[in-house]
Amino acid sequence: MSQTGHEERSKTVKRSAGLFALLLIVLEWTRPGLPSPLRPICDLRVLDHFIKQARDAEAAMRVCKEGCRIGVPLVVPLTRVDFGVWEKKNMEEQAREVQTGLWLLNKAISSLRTSISTSVLHSHIDASVRNIASIGQVLRSLSIQDYVPTDGGIDVQETWRVSSASELFQVHINFLRGKVRLLLANAPVCQPDS
Repeated sequence: MSQTGHEERSKTVKRSAGLFALLLIVLEWTRPGLPSPLRPICDLRVLDHFIKQARDAEAAMRVCKEGCRIGVPLVVPLTRVDFGVWEKKNMEEQAREVQTGLWLLNKAISSLRTSISTSVLHSHIDASVRNIASIGQVLRSLSIQDYVPTDGGIDVQETWRVSSASELFQVHINFLRGKVRLLLANAPVCQPDS
């Protein structure tokens, strides 16, 4: 087998293993039977999978020019993290900030579907919306209470506007890599002494 063939097979095996692990997690969430508490999902590789899909979507949107214009700028969360301020917040405040950001991203990405006419790009949009819902499941597994913001309850100083699909997905990537990762990595149920 050639070196290139071996590398491709290795990538396929790794991708398959990652997808299989993700499938097992989803099956655990949807398992029929008596209701039982979700097991904590502390493995950050699950988040890495969502980040990779967001990167794929961003790359697809970057290539698309004519069919990917946004008529009205979309509101998205700020992605920068001031670590001093972040660490002073308690877990509930951090979780609310993350859930508000995910809510804004879900709303923006969902509204993007009406602006884009390409079915291939619709699949990226649909996958992103599903991934945001899955991140909500991960948060619930970590005993983080649900928080659903309202339009009036959002601090406008914590948001900004994007005017292109690729910019929206860049924000999505950065939000997952920043605040979502920080929240998941420091969840109390995932700490070794829990």
